[in-house]
Amino acid sequence: MTLPLRPELAGLEPYGAPQLDVPVLLNVNENPYPPADDVVADIAADVAAAARGLNRYPDRDFLALRTDLAAYLLRESGVPLAPEQIWAANGSNEVMLHLLQAFGGPGRTALSFAPTYSMYPEYARDTSTGWVQGRREDDFTLDPDRAAATVAEHAPSVVLLASPNNPTGTALPLDTIRAVLAAAAQVPGGCVVVVDEAYGEFRRAGTPSALEILAEHPHLAVSRTMSKAFGLAGARVGYLAAAPALVDALRVVRLPYHLSGVTQAVARAALKHSDALMAQVGSLREERDACVAWLRGRGLDVADSDANFVLFGPFDDRHAIWEGLLRRGVLIREVGPPQWLRVSIGTGEEMAAFRDALVEVTGR
Repeated sequence: MTLPLRPELAGLEPYGAPQLDVPVLLNVNENPYPPADDVVADIAADVAAAARGLNRYPDRDFLALRTDLAAYLLRESGVPLAPEQIWAANGSNEVMLHLLQAFGGPGRTALSFAPTYSMYPEYARDTSTGWVQGRREDDFTLDPDRAAATVAEHAPSVVLLASPNNPTGTALPLDTIRAVLAAAAQVPGGCVVVVDEAYGEFRRAGTPSALEILAEHPHLAVSRTMSKAFGLAGARVGYLAAAPALVDALRVVRLPYHLSGVTQAVARAALKHSDALMAQVGSLREERDACVAWLRGRGLDVADSDANFVLFGPFDDRHAIWEGLLRRGVLIREVGPPQWLRVSIGTGEEMAAFRDALVEVTGR
């Protein structure tokens, strides 16, 4: 029997990084610190309260959560937002899918600049949206004029800009984002520019958030996640900020009651502890900067990082390096440009294990 699989899906493997049982997991950019006991207690209590109403559908517009997220972004970035400017879903992956469902589709194009997050072309594929990639510079930055020219050439309906970029860690200056926004404003039929700030809380002092220019650009959306800085990868909560009209477009394509009552309860409980959870971010920034300095001290090239991971290389045989680390109980990621590897930032003990293993494998 032949299944009527869409031709473009034939022979493809599902997305996913290796999930292996090793002592040091530094491959998927998780926060290595589990929630503290008081956070766990609040989450448990709020989930228990939500459980008493599980016979009813949850608030499909989750205005209480959107209000809490707006309050958090005001504290974190100093940008005031109304709840109607916030959207949330099951991880920023679903937020991105909503964006492509609303603004992509057959006969339309999504554009990004490689190397970047490997899921972007899959969002396009899954929504039957055309996919085009421009190129980053050798240092993984974006040239504003070249980026704007690429937008003008391809006239996409969606531009995806990761800042900090995955897998390079590179953040974008606001002038570069403005240049892309200006070019997008000239696209016939309109173009939405999405700045993916999944790792935004890890940015270095002085690195701006695109939230700062949101009020100036109704075709801009800025996405975030609670998976990384909040240490809630298992909760699956992502969100974005945008003009109310853009958010309303996403409400059209979302599935009914897509964000469960339990998920909403977990997210709101964690947001009550945002200040304590952000304290962990500072220690991870310090570990990241120390990792960059250490790798450069061994003669390796390292991309400047505003995220909770570091891209380093080059290696003649990066897979051999990856395998050597794995044999020593350290799992990192083979991703990004050929000859480069990415290591997530872990605890001090985990980073020490990574350094020891890399010295053994490389001899430097």
